Amino acid sequence: MNIASMIDHTLLKPETTKAQIEKLVEEAKKYEFASVCVNPTWVKFVAERLQGTKVKVCTVIGFPLGATTPEVKAFETKQAIENGAQEVDMVINIGALKDGDDDLVERDIRAVVEAAKGKALTKVIIETALLTDEEKVRACEIAVRAGADFVKTSTGFASGGATVEDVALMRKTVGPNVGVKASGGVRSAADAKAMIDAGANRIGTSSGPAIMEGTTSNEAY
Repeated sequence: MNIASMIDHTLLKPETTKAQIEKLVEEAKKYEFASVCVNPTWVKFVAERLQGTKVKVCTVIGFPLGATTPEVKAFETKQAIENGAQEVDMVINIGALKDGDDDLVERDIRAVVEAAKGKALTKVIIETALLTDEEKVRACEIAVRAGADFVKTSTGFASGGATVEDVALMRKTVGPNVGVKASGGVRSAADAKAMIDAGANRIGTSSGPAIMEGTTSNEAY
């Protein structure tokens, strides 16, 4: 199993500096991770530095709250792709889901899916720590209906991250043809393997080098 090819090497903290982003990129190139995942402000910078490599540029949309409008998320997606993003991880409207407003949740996701169509993969962050199991299932079903490529557990900024149970539930809900990304709290090779065994085919983590070296990181994401 090539775990490196499943890792989105991630740095999304608001205080992130250029030097930290440069280090992230170099680590991703060294280990040949699937992607580097950064906030939109860094996309162009990262895309330039990853030119000629197999490492993809991933960014986040409506992050971390998911509380912007579908139109804003669509614009943010288009701009990110113009700047070089090849994958976009969007946060759903969590409050709308909890209100039972599935139409708004679907419209929100679809706006990003359509903005990215043919240009970038779309991953849908449902923020599992804030949802009941019934809401997790509904969120995944809506994401599939809206045409998303992946569902993703967490932003890493809520009260909890990925769990094996949530990943298994999400995989069961979306079936074999939609990706499942586990993110938040995956700090070691054992953590990553547990998530993959549960059904994840992508791991979002800032602990990629530790995972590859067989150590455990103290990073929260």
